[in-house]
Amino acid sequence: MHIRHAFAWLRTLRGARADLASAGLGALSALALPPLHLLPALLLAVPGLLALLDGTPNRRMAARRGFWFGFGHHVPGLYWITEAILFEAEKFWWMVPLAVPALAAVLAVFIAATCWTARLAPRGWPRVFALAGAWVLADLARQFVFTGFPWNPWGADWAIPGPVGDIFIQPAAWVGVHGLTLATLLLAAMPVFGWRGLAAGAALLLAWGGLGLTRLRADPPNPPGITAVLVQGNIVQGRKFDQAAYEQDFRIHLDLTRRAVDALAGKPGVVIWPESASPFLLDRDANARAAIDDAAQGLPGLIGGVRVDADRRPFNSLIALNGAGPPAAIYDKWHLVPFGEFEPSWLPLQIVPGGGFAPGPGPRTLHLPGLPAFAALICYEAIFPGQVIDRADRPAMMVNITNDSWFGNSSGPRQHLAASRLRAVEEGLPLLRAANTGISAGFDGFGQEIGRLGMQERGTLALDLPGALTPTMFSQLGLAVPLALGLGSLLAGLAGARRRTHATPAIRQYKLH
Repeated sequence: MHIRHAFAWLRTLRGARADLASAGLGALSALALPPLHLLPALLLAVPGLLALLDGTPNRRMAARRGFWFGFGHHVPGLYWITEAILFEAEKFWWMVPLAVPALAAVLAVFIAATCWTARLAPRGWPRVFALAGAWVLADLARQFVFTGFPWNPWGADWAIPGPVGDIFIQPAAWVGVHGLTLATLLLAAMPVFGWRGLAAGAALLLAWGGLGLTRLRADPPNPPGITAVLVQGNIVQGRKFDQAAYEQDFRIHLDLTRRAVDALAGKPGVVIWPESASPFLLDRDANARAAIDDAAQGLPGLIGGVRVDADRRPFNSLIALNGAGPPAAIYDKWHLVPFGEFEPSWLPLQIVPGGGFAPGPGPRTLHLPGLPAFAALICYEAIFPGQVIDRADRPAMMVNITNDSWFGNSSGPRQHLAASRLRAVEEGLPLLRAANTGISAGFDGFGQEIGRLGMQERGTLALDLPGALTPTMFSQLGLAVPLALGLGSLLAGLAGARRRTHATPAIRQYKLH
């Protein structure tokens, strides 16, 4: 009863008080994000947002409520970005109080548009379906607008470490993380409908868990008999600005590799170093390649580093070595981080030295003798569902190399890990993740963790590579699946609005008689 009174009170709020309540509910919803995964917070945040929308007089005011909800949600969800700025605080100190609020404000526009759209539908289930559908469509849009930043979709809230998360992320194999977001919003809105809504939510949750358990009971595929050695040097970001220290850190990676390969005792394997682990241009430096080959004792090496092409364009790359000779294959990162790895041409300030990296051509499958074909994902490329593999040349595994040391021991690396885990489920492929300061980990095609090295640990992790699953529905159809679900949910809500509009004259006539 007290909760219902609180929702009724929210409907009466106006002006700054309503804005503050919206921001507070958005901050509450951030508790459901990794690494906290406090999903019950959404059972208050989403009905609270709906109550605020119910109290708005028009769509413009609904968009205002949505903006402040989004701002309140994204500021705590993205606070870790400030950690990266502090590495060059002397130069960019002025950005410390601005960067996170500015990015949160940009992302809040998508939630504002969502709430504007939801206000087209009347109160009750039509508005719930309209809100959920518009939210998914907005998340799909932010995957592409201004190069895209689909960080922290609500479907990732279910990537809870351990068996519970294993169960509830399985439907991503059919509908992707955006489909999980749709189900999350519908589930979180159920308290609006009282005990009937809670019963419907419980039924949805049981069906969701049943689907997950059913998929996990499938027989695992045969493993390829390869052991992957993930090397985590735990090199703090500040050392990478010192060339002498950088070369010393290269030797740390060599020593870790040598000891780990010795322990394999001749078993087939592959060595994986994190993003930017090599300070040398491996496509040109024969001595550096020979040093890595000696440490790896002939095993293939997948090494993060920079390369420069004939036109002097720098690329953030994964260099695949198979012996001391020239690289066997090269993958260039194509989803570059705006303001971190490249600078938009319209920006009047010089933030990225030299303008940053050049983009690669897109997802590729690399083929090395003795290894399963693999897709390379560098850093935050792993947050883009449906854009991580070449569907015309399906790989047998994914390799994600990253350097999350920019963000310290914050929620950022843990949110990044949750996103990578969901890519494994969506594609039905094992994923190996080598991170400079952690978290390095491996997942099978069900998203089940097969091993990890924690944050800020130095060491290696030897994992027996799981086999690839048969292609999932999402792997085959991609973002068309959540797009159809989002449109369907939105249209269902708007159709409810039309039915109620047409019913109004008859209702009035009945009351007059």
